[in-house]
Amino acid sequence: MEKFTMEECNLMCIYDTGTKDGLLAELTAMQAHLQPDETELLELTHRVMDKLTAMTDEEYREITVELIADFEEQED
Repeated sequence: MEKFTMEECNLMCIYDTGTKDGLLAELTAMQAHLQPDETELLELTHRVMDKLTAMTDEEYREITVELIADFEEQED
């Protein structure tokens, strides 16, 4: 599994629904609202979606546990 960058993790946290399919659906829907000049966000979204699509549901569950732990650690 490819590692996610901090920007990719942040995007995933913003749109996370608790499931890989739900997150992919939210990211797909979000893209429809992007303006033509938001190319960096579109590219970021594509990278995240490509990595998510390549992983299994189990791998997704594992990274979400890590993301939550990292997020809670940053809050302290």
